[in-house]
Amino acid sequence: MIRQLVRSYIFLVAIAIALFTVPVAFSLTSQLRGDTEDSVVREAETMALLLANGDSTSCEALQEMAEAYAAQTPGDVQVAGAPGCAPGLLRPAEDTALTAALDRNDPTTDWGSSFIWGPDLVITVPAKAAGEDRAVGAVRIVYSTNEMTDRLWTIWGFRAILAVLVLVVAALLGVGVARRLTRPLRQLNDMASRFSDGDLTARSPVTGPPETQTLARTLNQGAERLDTLIAAQRIFVADASHQLRTPLTALRLSLDNIADGVDDEFVREDVEQATAEVVRMNRLVNGLLVLARAEAKVTAAEPLPLLDILRERLAVWRPAADERGVTIALRGSIDGRPSVLAGPGHLDQMLDNVLSNALEVSPDGGTITVRVDPRDDVVGVSVLDVGPGMSDAEKSRAFDRFWRGQGLTGKGGSGLGLAVVKQLATDDGGTVALTDAPGGGLCVTITLRAVSSRASSRSGG
Repeated sequence: MIRQLVRSYIFLVAIAIALFTVPVAFSLTSQLRGDTEDSVVREAETMALLLANGDSTSCEALQEMAEAYAAQTPGDVQVAGAPGCAPGLLRPAEDTALTAALDRNDPTTDWGSSFIWGPDLVITVPAKAAGEDRAVGAVRIVYSTNEMTDRLWTIWGFRAILAVLVLVVAALLGVGVARRLTRPLRQLNDMASRFSDGDLTARSPVTGPPETQTLARTLNQGAERLDTLIAAQRIFVADASHQLRTPLTALRLSLDNIADGVDDEFVREDVEQATAEVVRMNRLVNGLLVLARAEAKVTAAEPLPLLDILRERLAVWRPAADERGVTIALRGSIDGRPSVLAGPGHLDQMLDNVLSNALEVSPDGGTITVRVDPRDDVVGVSVLDVGPGMSDAEKSRAFDRFWRGQGLTGKGGSGLGLAVVKQLATDDGGTVALTDAPGGGLCVTITLRAVSSRASSRSGG
C-alpha cells in the first residue's frame, strides 16, 4: 500500500509539472523563435533600404554593416541586384525565394524544418527604391541557429532537472506521508498476526483517522471477548480433568477390592467386565480431555527442529514396534535441518497419535515409513503403513470424534486420535490429509509451515 500511495503521489506531481512546466517551456521556445526572426528581419530590411539607394555612400555603409553583422552575430549577409555593393552575388533563376523577392516584392522566411527549426534561418527581403514598384535587388541573411539550439536545450534541460528534483522530493515526502497514513493499518495487521499465532493478549493501539480507530476498538473488543471465552474453557477443562478422573479411579479401586474378596466365579467375571468398562471409560475421558485441551489451549507457534523431534519420537516407539517385528524407517530429505512452526508439544502429540494408529493397524513384520518432504514454504511429514487402508467413505469420516476404522490388531482405540491431530495442525496453521499409500495401506500427511534458514539462525542465536 505504501508503494501504491507513493506512486500515486508521484503521478499526480508529474501531471502537475507537465501542466505547468511544459506550456511555459513551449512559450519560451516560441518567444525565442519570434524574437530571433524579428531581429533578423529588422536587420535585413535596414540593409535593403541602403541597397535600394544605390549610391556609393549607401554601398559603403551596406558593406560595413554586413561585415559588422557577420562579426557580431552568427548571420551571413548576401546581396543580389547591386554588384558593386554585394558581399555575395546570388542568381535569381536558381533560388525561388530570391525570385519571389525580385519579381513579386515578397519577403520570405525559411526556418529549414517544420519541427522547431533547422540548422539555418534564411530571411530574404526585397530592396525597392522610393517611388518604384519593382525591386532593384534583395538582401538575404543566413542566420545559424546553433546558439538558439543551445538556448533551447538550456530552457528544456533546466525544467527537466527541476522536474526530476521535484519528483524526488515528492517521492521522499510521499514515503513519509504514506507511512504515517498506513501506520494504523500496520498496527492492526501486526495485532491480527500475533492473534492468529495464538497470542490472545495482542491488542492494537487506537490511533489514526476515525475509521481505523473504530476498527481497532472493534477488533480489541472481539479479542478481549474471545480471550475471556477461551480462559473460561481452560478453567472448565482443568476442573473436568480433576472431577472426572477422581471418581473413575475410586470406582476402579473399589472394583479391584471387590474382585479380590469374591470367590464366586460368576460374580468375579461380572466384576472384571465392569472393570474393563471403567478402564474403557477412563480412556475415553482421557481422550476427550486431550481434545478439549487442544481446542481450548491456543499457544503461539514457535520454530521447532523437525528432525530432532522426529528422531526422538521414533526412538520412543521403536521398542513397541520391535516387539511385533515392525520396522520404522525414516526417509526423505533428512540431510538438511528443516524447522516448522508449531505450538509447544503439538508436534510430539501429533506424531504420537499417527504412529500409534499406524502401529495398531500394521501386521507383524510390517514396515512403517516416515517421510519428510520440504517444499517451498511448508514441510510435509508423511506416515505410511502397510495396513488395510481406508476407503473413500472411511477417509471422509476419519477425523470425526469417536469414529474407529477397521484395524488388523487391537480394538482399544477411542476414535479421537486423528481428531486431535487435525485440531492441533489447524491451530498451528497446517493441514492433515489421508491418501492411499503406494502398495497398499494408508498415508497420513501432516503439513506445517516452514521456517526459513535465516529466521531459524536468528531465533537460535
